[in-house]
Amino acid sequence: VDYAAEGVWHIWIGFDHILFLLSLLLPAVLVWRKPVWVPVSHFAPAFWEVLKIVTAFTLAHSITLSLATLGLVTLPSRAVESLIAASVVLAALNNVWPLFQGRRWLMAFGFGLIHGFGFASVLADLGLPQGALLLALVGFNVGVELGQLAIVAVFLPLAYLTRSTWLYQQLVFMGGSLLIAALAALWILEWSWRSAPT
Repeated sequence: VDYAAEGVWHIWIGFDHILFLLSLLLPAVLVWRKPVWVPVSHFAPAFWEVLKIVTAFTLAHSITLSLATLGLVTLPSRAVESLIAASVVLAALNNVWPLFQGRRWLMAFGFGLIHGFGFASVLADLGLPQGALLLALVGFNVGVELGQLAIVAVFLPLAYLTRSTWLYQQLVFMGGSLLIAALAALWILEWSWRSAPT
């Protein structure tokens, strides 16, 4: 098994992780000037904001991915799924009603800890070689990071170039955030329904 390739593939098909990351990235090219969002004047602030968010998310999920894969900490998969969906809802709604403005990296770190357990369950399903556990863990995590960076590399320049337009501010940023929140809320309802006693 090519664990790095599996890591890249998982982040690209893991819509919950992608939507969480996008929810945090969408405001990076804007700045909150109460009561409205306005476009950033230069690329540098947007770049550093994205760097802080991606670094915090990476550190957090790397910690819990390692702990879970090594069997040191475990959480019920149903709880992890619901918490990940809740993290997507909160991150998206924070764009509509900013509470963590300027501290989105803290949100990325806190919820990234939960996402790490989600990555660990995927890695466990691939079957871990006991003789090369560390290599599999590192390879998968590197793959996840490369997948994330590919998303950022496409998203950030496009977002920066269109940040002043109605298309970005109303349709992509505001409309997209509300759509992401609604979709993740539906996941929570679906999982609650599936886990309800019959």
